[in-house]
Amino acid sequence: MAKKMSSLIIIFNILLLLTIQTHAHNVTRLLANHPSFSSFSHFLTQTHLADEINRRTTITVCAVDNAAMSALTSKGYTISTLKNILSLHVLLDYFGTKKLHQIRDGSALAATLFQATGAAPGTTGFVNITDLRGGKVGFGPDGGDLSSFFVKSIEEVPYNISIIQISRVLPSETAAAPTPAPAEMNLTGIMSAHGCKVFAETLLTNPGASKTYQESLEGGMTVFCPGDDAMKGFLPKYKNLTAPKKEAFLDFLAVPTYYSMAMLKSNNGPMNTLATDGANKFELTVQNDGEKVTLKTRINTVKIVDTLIDEQPLAIYATDKVLLPKELFKASAVEAPAPAPAPEDGDAADSPKPAKGKAKGKKKKAAPSPDEAFGDSDSPAEGPDGVADDATADDAGAVRIIGGAKAGLVVSLLCLFASSWLL
Repeated sequence: MAKKMSSLIIIFNILLLLTIQTHAHNVTRLLANHPSFSSFSHFLTQTHLADEINRRTTITVCAVDNAAMSALTSKGYTISTLKNILSLHVLLDYFGTKKLHQIRDGSALAATLFQATGAAPGTTGFVNITDLRGGKVGFGPDGGDLSSFFVKSIEEVPYNISIIQISRVLPSETAAAPTPAPAEMNLTGIMSAHGCKVFAETLLTNPGASKTYQESLEGGMTVFCPGDDAMKGFLPKYKNLTAPKKEAFLDFLAVPTYYSMAMLKSNNGPMNTLATDGANKFELTVQNDGEKVTLKTRINTVKIVDTLIDEQPLAIYATDKVLLPKELFKASAVEAPAPAPAPEDGDAADSPKPAKGKAKGKKKKAAPSPDEAFGDSDSPAEGPDGVADDATADDAGAVRIIGGAKAGLVVSLLCLFASSWLL
Protein backbone atom coordinates (compact mmCIF):
# COMPACT_ATOMS: atom_id res chain seq x y z
CA MET A 1 0.00 0.00 0.00
CA ALA A 2 2.84 2.36 0.90
CA LYS A 3 4.44 1.63 -2.47
CA LYS A 4 1.18 2.49 -4.24
CA MET A 5 0.83 5.72 -2.28
CA SER A 6 4.39 6.73 -3.24
CA SER A 7 3.59 6.05 -6.88
CA LEU A 8 0.42 8.12 -6.58
CA ILE A 9 2.41 11.06 -5.18
CA ILE A 10 4.83 10.82 -8.11
CA ILE A 11 1.90 10.80 -10.55
CA PHE A 12 0.40 13.95 -9.07
CA ASN A 13 3.79 15.69 -9.11
CA ILE A 14 4.08 14.88 -12.82
CA LEU A 15 0.55 16.20 -13.29
CA LEU A 16 1.48 19.44 -11.55
CA LEU A 17 4.55 19.92 -13.72
CA LEU A 18 2.58 19.27 -16.89
CA THR A 19 -0.30 21.58 -16.09
CA ILE A 20 1.62 24.67 -14.98
CA GLN A 21 4.30 26.69 -16.65
CA THR A 22 6.16 29.89 -16.01
CA HIS A 23 5.95 32.57 -18.67
CA ALA A 24 7.85 35.54 -17.27
CA HIS A 25 10.75 36.92 -19.25
CA ASN A 26 12.98 39.98 -19.19
CA VAL A 27 14.12 41.19 -22.58
CA THR A 28 16.96 43.39 -21.34
CA ARG A 29 18.37 40.57 -19.20
CA LEU A 30 18.32 38.27 -22.22
CA LEU A 31 20.08 40.91 -24.33
CA ALA A 32 22.65 41.56 -21.59
CA ASN A 33 24.43 38.39 -22.72
CA HIS A 34 24.96 39.95 -26.16
CA PRO A 35 27.01 43.19 -25.94
CA SER A 36 26.71 43.89 -29.67
CA PHE A 37 23.03 44.73 -29.00
CA SER A 38 23.64 46.96 -25.97
CA SER A 39 22.41 50.11 -27.74
CA PHE A 40 19.16 48.44 -28.82
CA SER A 41 18.62 47.18 -25.26
CA HIS A 42 19.37 50.64 -23.85
CA PHE A 43 16.70 52.29 -25.98
CA LEU A 44 14.15 49.60 -25.15
CA THR A 45 14.59 50.75 -21.55
CA GLN A 46 14.65 54.48 -22.36
CA THR A 47 11.43 54.28 -24.36
CA HIS A 48 9.78 51.98 -21.75
CA LEU A 49 9.14 49.41 -24.47
CA ALA A 50 10.96 46.84 -22.33
CA ASP A 51 8.15 46.99 -19.74
CA GLU A 52 5.53 46.34 -22.40
CA ILE A 53 7.53 43.48 -23.91
CA ASN A 54 7.98 41.86 -20.50
CA ARG A 55 4.24 42.01 -19.82
CA ARG A 56 3.33 40.01 -22.90
CA THR A 57 3.49 36.24 -23.05
CA THR A 58 3.94 35.70 -26.80
CA ILE A 59 6.24 38.10 -28.60
CA THR A 60 9.13 38.44 -31.05
CA VAL A 61 11.74 41.20 -30.88
CA CYS A 62 13.56 42.06 -34.11
CA ALA A 63 16.82 43.51 -32.81
CA VAL A 64 19.51 45.36 -34.72
CA ASP A 65 23.16 45.61 -33.72
CA ASN A 66 24.99 48.65 -32.37
CA ALA A 67 26.10 49.82 -35.83
CA ALA A 68 22.51 49.89 -37.12
CA MET A 69 21.32 51.65 -33.95
CA SER A 70 24.05 54.25 -34.34
CA ALA A 71 22.78 55.07 -37.82
CA LEU A 72 19.26 55.44 -36.42
CA THR A 73 20.11 57.62 -33.41
CA SER A 74 22.33 59.91 -35.52
CA LYS A 75 19.19 61.23 -37.24
CA GLY A 76 18.23 63.25 -34.17
CA TYR A 77 14.83 61.69 -33.53
CA THR A 78 13.04 62.51 -30.28
CA ILE A 79 12.62 59.71 -27.77
CA SER A 80 8.91 59.51 -28.67
CA THR A 81 9.69 59.00 -32.35
CA LEU A 82 12.35 56.43 -31.51
CA LYS A 83 9.73 54.61 -29.49
CA ASN A 84 7.43 54.44 -32.52
CA ILE A 85 10.24 53.16 -34.74
CA LEU A 86 11.37 50.49 -32.28
CA SER A 87 7.79 49.42 -31.50
CA LEU A 88 7.53 48.45 -35.20
CA HIS A 89 10.28 45.91 -34.42
CA VAL A 90 8.21 44.12 -31.74
CA LEU A 91 5.92 41.49 -33.27
CA LEU A 92 2.87 40.31 -31.35
CA ASP A 93 3.46 36.66 -32.22
CA TYR A 94 6.20 34.07 -31.76
CA PHE A 95 8.65 33.61 -34.64
CA GLY A 96 11.57 31.33 -33.85
CA THR A 97 14.13 30.25 -36.45
CA LYS A 98 12.15 27.13 -37.37
CA LYS A 99 8.87 29.00 -37.83
CA LEU A 100 10.50 31.68 -39.98
CA HIS A 101 11.59 29.06 -42.48
CA GLN A 102 8.24 27.26 -42.42
CA ILE A 103 5.85 30.17 -43.00
CA ARG A 104 2.66 28.92 -44.61
CA ASP A 105 2.36 30.10 -48.22
CA GLY A 106 5.80 31.67 -47.81
CA SER A 107 4.56 34.96 -46.33
CA ALA A 108 2.96 36.26 -43.14
CA LEU A 109 1.69 39.62 -41.92
CA ALA A 110 2.48 40.24 -38.25
CA ALA A 111 0.93 42.91 -36.01
CA THR A 112 3.37 44.99 -33.96
CA LEU A 113 3.34 47.10 -30.83
CA PHE A 114 3.23 50.14 -33.09
CA GLN A 115 -0.05 48.91 -34.57
CA ALA A 116 -1.38 48.23 -31.07
CA THR A 117 -0.87 51.86 -30.02
CA GLY A 118 -3.51 53.02 -32.47
CA ALA A 119 -1.07 55.61 -33.87
CA ALA A 120 -0.47 53.62 -37.05
CA PRO A 121 -3.09 54.39 -39.74
CA GLY A 122 -4.46 51.45 -41.69
CA THR A 123 -2.03 48.54 -41.71
CA THR A 124 1.17 50.60 -41.50
CA GLY A 125 1.86 49.02 -38.11
CA PHE A 126 2.08 45.52 -39.62
CA VAL A 127 5.29 43.83 -40.77
CA ASN A 128 5.50 41.58 -43.81
CA ILE A 129 7.67 38.48 -43.27
CA THR A 130 8.51 36.52 -46.42
CA ASP A 131 10.53 33.32 -46.83
CA LEU A 132 12.62 34.10 -49.92
CA ARG A 133 14.57 31.81 -52.19
CA GLY A 134 17.94 30.61 -51.01
CA GLY A 135 16.92 30.40 -47.36
CA LYS A 136 16.63 34.17 -46.89
CA VAL A 137 13.80 35.64 -44.83
CA GLY A 138 12.89 39.26 -45.60
CA PHE A 139 11.19 41.83 -43.36
CA GLY A 140 9.48 45.09 -44.27
CA PRO A 141 6.55 47.33 -43.29
CA ASP A 142 3.29 46.30 -44.94
CA GLY A 143 3.26 47.76 -48.45
CA GLY A 144 6.98 48.54 -48.32
CA ASP A 145 10.14 46.87 -49.58
CA LEU A 146 11.64 43.77 -47.95
CA SER A 147 14.88 45.60 -47.24
CA SER A 148 15.85 43.93 -43.97
CA PHE A 149 16.81 40.26 -43.62
CA PHE A 150 16.96 37.64 -40.89
CA VAL A 151 20.53 37.24 -39.64
CA LYS A 152 20.35 34.86 -36.68
CA SER A 153 18.46 33.88 -33.57
CA ILE A 154 19.72 35.64 -30.43
CA GLU A 155 17.53 34.10 -27.71
CA GLU A 156 14.46 31.85 -27.85
CA VAL A 157 12.11 30.84 -25.03
CA PRO A 158 9.49 28.75 -26.89
CA TYR A 159 6.73 29.91 -27.27
CA ASN A 160 6.98 33.01 -25.11
CA ILE A 161 9.70 35.23 -26.49
CA SER A 162 11.99 35.10 -29.49
CA ILE A 163 14.74 37.66 -30.01
CA ILE A 164 16.15 37.62 -33.52
CA GLN A 165 18.64 39.82 -35.35
CA ILE A 166 17.63 41.54 -38.57
CA SER A 167 20.12 43.25 -40.84
CA ARG A 168 18.83 46.84 -40.65
CA VAL A 169 16.17 49.07 -39.08
CA LEU A 170 12.77 48.70 -40.76
CA PRO A 171 12.08 51.88 -42.79
CA SER A 172 8.73 53.52 -42.05
CA GLU A 173 7.78 57.11 -42.76
CA THR A 174 4.74 56.72 -40.52
CA ALA A 175 6.73 55.53 -37.50
CA ALA A 176 9.44 58.16 -38.10
CA ALA A 177 6.95 61.04 -38.35
CA PRO A 178 7.46 63.80 -35.75
CA THR A 179 5.43 63.45 -32.56
CA PRO A 180 4.19 66.32 -30.35
CA ALA A 181 6.92 67.65 -28.11
CA PRO A 182 6.15 66.47 -24.55
CA ALA A 183 7.24 69.81 -23.11
CA GLU A 184 4.34 71.45 -24.96
CA MET A 185 1.79 69.29 -23.15
CA ASN A 186 0.36 70.91 -20.02
CA LEU A 187 -0.42 67.92 -17.82
CA THR A 188 -2.19 69.71 -15.01
CA GLY A 189 -3.97 72.03 -17.42
CA ILE A 190 -5.48 69.07 -19.25
CA MET A 191 -6.55 67.49 -15.95
CA SER A 192 -8.08 70.70 -14.58
CA ALA A 193 -10.10 71.31 -17.72
CA HIS A 194 -11.64 67.83 -17.69
CA GLY A 195 -12.84 67.15 -14.15
CA CYS A 196 -9.59 66.29 -12.35
CA LYS A 197 -8.76 69.76 -11.00
CA VAL A 198 -8.35 68.63 -7.37
CA PHE A 199 -5.83 65.97 -8.36
CA ALA A 200 -3.99 68.44 -10.60
CA GLU A 201 -3.71 70.97 -7.77
CA THR A 202 -2.49 68.23 -5.42
CA LEU A 203 0.17 67.24 -7.95
CA LEU A 204 1.31 70.83 -8.39
CA THR A 205 1.89 71.20 -4.64
CA ASN A 206 4.29 68.22 -4.68
CA PRO A 207 7.53 69.23 -6.45
CA GLY A 208 9.00 65.72 -6.39
CA ALA A 209 6.00 64.06 -8.04
CA SER A 210 5.56 66.94 -10.52
CA LYS A 211 9.17 66.55 -11.65
CA THR A 212 8.80 62.76 -12.02
CA TYR A 213 5.67 63.17 -14.14
CA GLN A 214 7.31 65.72 -16.45
CA GLU A 215 10.49 63.69 -16.87
CA SER A 216 8.51 60.51 -17.61
CA LEU A 217 6.34 62.18 -20.23
CA GLU A 218 9.00 62.17 -22.92
CA GLY A 219 9.20 58.37 -23.00
CA GLY A 220 5.43 57.89 -22.79
CA MET A 221 3.10 57.93 -19.80
CA THR A 222 -0.42 56.98 -18.76
CA VAL A 223 -2.13 58.70 -15.81
CA PHE A 224 -5.18 57.48 -13.88
CA CYS A 225 -6.50 60.57 -12.10
CA PRO A 226 -9.46 60.41 -9.70
CA GLY A 227 -12.42 62.66 -10.46
CA ASP A 228 -12.92 65.78 -8.34
CA ASP A 229 -15.58 64.34 -6.01
CA ALA A 230 -13.52 61.23 -5.31
CA MET A 231 -10.32 63.21 -4.72
CA LYS A 232 -12.04 65.73 -2.42
CA GLY A 233 -13.27 62.92 -0.19
CA PHE A 234 -9.79 61.39 -0.12
CA LEU A 235 -7.83 64.57 0.73
CA PRO A 236 -8.07 64.16 4.56
CA LYS A 237 -6.41 60.74 4.23
CA TYR A 238 -3.80 62.12 1.84
CA LYS A 239 -2.88 64.95 4.22
CA ASN A 240 -2.16 62.40 6.97
CA LEU A 241 0.57 60.76 4.87
CA THR A 242 4.22 61.67 5.38
CA ALA A 243 5.96 63.68 2.63
CA PRO A 244 7.68 60.61 1.05
CA LYS A 245 4.39 58.68 1.09
CA LYS A 246 2.52 61.57 -0.52
CA GLU A 247 5.01 61.55 -3.38
CA ALA A 248 4.85 57.75 -3.68
CA PHE A 249 1.05 57.87 -3.79
CA LEU A 250 0.98 60.45 -6.60
CA ASP A 251 3.63 58.51 -8.55
CA PHE A 252 1.57 55.34 -8.11
CA LEU A 253 -1.27 56.79 -10.20
CA ALA A 254 0.88 56.99 -13.35
CA VAL A 255 2.43 54.28 -15.54
CA PRO A 256 5.73 54.97 -17.38
CA THR A 257 4.31 53.73 -20.68
CA TYR A 258 1.78 55.16 -23.10
CA TYR A 259 -1.39 53.04 -23.26
CA SER A 260 -4.18 53.96 -25.62
CA MET A 261 -7.67 52.82 -24.63
CA ALA A 262 -7.42 50.09 -27.27
CA MET A 263 -4.23 48.83 -25.65
CA LEU A 264 -5.78 48.83 -22.17
CA LYS A 265 -8.75 46.86 -23.48
CA SER A 266 -6.46 44.23 -24.97
CA ASN A 267 -4.25 43.86 -21.90
CA ASN A 268 -4.93 42.19 -18.59
CA GLY A 269 -2.36 41.95 -15.84
CA PRO A 270 -0.06 43.84 -13.48
CA MET A 271 1.71 47.07 -14.44
CA ASN A 272 4.63 48.88 -12.89
CA THR A 273 4.03 52.51 -11.95
CA LEU A 274 6.22 55.58 -11.48
CA ALA A 275 6.41 54.58 -7.80
CA THR A 276 7.79 51.09 -8.52
CA ASP A 277 11.17 50.80 -6.87
CA GLY A 278 12.75 47.49 -5.93
CA ALA A 279 10.94 45.80 -3.06
CA ASN A 280 8.24 48.48 -3.05
CA LYS A 281 6.42 47.19 -6.12
CA PHE A 282 3.53 49.69 -6.18
CA GLU A 283 1.85 47.66 -8.93
CA LEU A 284 -1.67 48.01 -10.22
CA THR A 285 -3.59 45.42 -12.21
CA VAL A 286 -5.58 46.17 -15.36
CA GLN A 287 -8.67 44.06 -15.87
CA ASN A 288 -11.08 44.57 -18.74
CA ASP A 289 -14.51 43.18 -19.48
CA GLY A 290 -15.70 44.20 -22.91
CA GLU A 291 -15.83 47.99 -23.02
CA LYS A 292 -15.22 48.37 -19.28
CA VAL A 293 -11.67 48.79 -17.98
CA THR A 294 -10.99 48.50 -14.26
CA LEU A 295 -7.84 48.96 -12.18
CA LYS A 296 -7.24 46.83 -9.11
CA THR A 297 -4.97 46.55 -6.10
CA ARG A 298 -5.34 44.40 -3.01
CA ILE A 299 -7.14 47.32 -1.40
CA ASN A 300 -9.79 48.34 -3.91
CA THR A 301 -11.01 48.43 -7.51
CA VAL A 302 -11.76 51.53 -9.59
CA LYS A 303 -13.29 52.02 -13.02
CA ILE A 304 -12.11 54.24 -15.87
CA VAL A 305 -15.00 56.56 -16.63
CA ASP A 306 -13.54 59.12 -19.05
CA THR A 307 -10.65 59.79 -21.43
CA LEU A 308 -9.08 63.21 -20.89
CA ILE A 309 -6.42 62.83 -23.59
CA ASP A 310 -5.18 59.90 -25.68
CA GLU A 311 -2.42 61.23 -27.91
CA GLN A 312 0.95 59.55 -27.92
CA PRO A 313 3.06 59.92 -25.82
CA LEU A 314 0.40 60.81 -23.21
CA ALA A 315 -2.85 59.26 -22.09
CA ILE A 316 -4.86 60.51 -19.09
CA TYR A 317 -7.94 58.68 -17.87
CA ALA A 318 -10.38 59.70 -15.13
CA THR A 319 -11.44 57.11 -12.54
CA ASP A 320 -14.58 56.96 -10.42
CA LYS A 321 -12.64 56.39 -7.18
CA VAL A 322 -9.13 56.80 -5.80
CA LEU A 323 -7.00 53.72 -6.47
CA LEU A 324 -5.12 52.78 -3.28
CA PRO A 325 -1.72 51.03 -3.21
CA LYS A 326 -1.33 48.25 -0.66
CA GLU A 327 2.11 49.61 0.22
CA LEU A 328 0.52 52.67 1.85
CA PHE A 329 -2.94 51.63 3.03
CA LYS A 330 -4.48 48.92 5.14
CA ALA A 331 -6.32 46.07 3.52
CA SER A 332 -9.52 45.95 5.56
CA ALA A 333 -13.03 45.16 4.41
CA VAL A 334 -14.53 47.88 2.28
CA GLU A 335 -18.02 46.53 2.58
CA ALA A 336 -19.23 45.21 5.92
CA PRO A 337 -22.12 42.77 6.08
CA ALA A 338 -25.48 44.39 6.74
CA PRO A 339 -26.72 44.03 10.36
CA ALA A 340 -29.40 41.39 10.91
CA PRO A 341 -32.95 42.79 11.00
CA ALA A 342 -34.46 43.34 14.46
CA PRO A 343 -36.74 40.45 15.50
CA GLU A 344 -40.46 41.09 15.55
CA ASP A 345 -42.29 40.88 18.88
CA GLY A 346 -43.68 37.48 17.99
CA ASP A 347 -40.23 36.11 17.31
CA ALA A 348 -38.60 37.48 20.43
CA ALA A 349 -39.88 34.66 22.65
CA ASP A 350 -38.51 32.07 20.26
CA SER A 351 -35.07 33.62 20.10
CA PRO A 352 -32.28 31.33 21.37
CA LYS A 353 -31.07 32.13 24.87
CA PRO A 354 -27.43 32.93 25.50
CA ALA A 355 -25.40 29.85 26.42
CA LYS A 356 -24.58 29.45 30.07
CA GLY A 357 -21.08 30.05 31.25
CA LYS A 358 -20.44 32.92 28.87
CA ALA A 359 -19.13 36.18 30.25
CA LYS A 360 -21.96 38.46 31.31
CA GLY A 361 -22.20 42.16 30.85
CA LYS A 362 -20.15 42.20 27.63
CA LYS A 363 -22.00 43.72 24.73
CA LYS A 364 -21.42 42.31 21.30
CA LYS A 365 -19.56 44.81 19.12
CA ALA A 366 -21.69 46.09 16.27
CA ALA A 367 -20.45 45.57 12.72
CA PRO A 368 -18.93 48.75 11.29
CA SER A 369 -20.92 50.66 8.75
CA PRO A 370 -19.71 50.61 5.15
CA ASP A 371 -18.49 54.20 5.49
CA GLU A 372 -16.49 53.38 8.62
CA ALA A 373 -14.98 50.29 7.05
CA PHE A 374 -13.96 52.23 3.92
CA GLY A 375 -12.41 54.91 6.07
CA ASP A 376 -10.30 52.33 7.83
CA SER A 377 -9.13 50.81 4.58
CA ASP A 378 -7.97 54.23 3.41
CA SER A 379 -5.96 54.94 6.53
CA PRO A 380 -2.17 54.76 6.25
CA ALA A 381 -0.66 51.40 7.11
CA GLU A 382 1.43 51.30 10.26
CA GLY A 383 5.13 50.56 10.15
CA PRO A 384 8.22 52.71 9.56
CA ASP A 385 8.56 51.89 5.89
CA GLY A 386 4.91 52.02 4.97
CA VAL A 387 5.06 48.64 3.26
CA ALA A 388 2.18 46.27 3.87
CA ASP A 389 2.87 42.78 5.16
CA ASP A 390 1.05 41.12 2.27
CA ALA A 391 3.16 38.58 0.46
CA THR A 392 3.80 39.42 -3.19
CA ALA A 393 4.68 37.31 -6.17
CA ASP A 394 8.36 36.90 -6.98
CA ASP A 395 9.74 39.01 -9.81
CA ALA A 396 11.23 35.97 -11.49
CA GLY A 397 8.00 34.69 -12.95
CA ALA A 398 4.32 34.03 -12.80
CA VAL A 399 2.30 30.86 -13.13
CA ARG A 400 -0.56 30.10 -15.44
CA ILE A 401 -2.60 27.01 -16.22
CA ILE A 402 -2.27 25.45 -19.64
CA GLY A 403 -5.74 25.46 -21.16
CA GLY A 404 -7.33 23.36 -23.84
CA ALA A 405 -7.85 19.75 -24.68
CA LYS A 406 -4.17 18.86 -24.36
CA ALA A 407 -4.11 19.49 -20.61
CA GLY A 408 -7.48 17.77 -20.20
CA LEU A 409 -6.18 14.67 -21.97
CA VAL A 410 -3.10 14.53 -19.75
CA VAL A 411 -5.22 14.87 -16.61
CA SER A 412 -7.65 12.16 -17.75
CA LEU A 413 -4.90 9.65 -18.63
CA LEU A 414 -3.03 10.16 -15.38
CA CYS A 415 -6.17 9.87 -13.28
CA LEU A 416 -7.13 6.65 -15.14
CA PHE A 417 -3.67 5.23 -14.51
CA ALA A 418 -3.79 6.19 -10.83
CA SER A 419 -7.19 4.57 -10.26
CA SER A 420 -6.20 1.30 -11.99
CA TRP A 421 -2.95 1.17 -10.00
CA LEU A 422 -4.74 1.58 -6.68
CA LEU A 423 -7.27 -1.12 -7.56
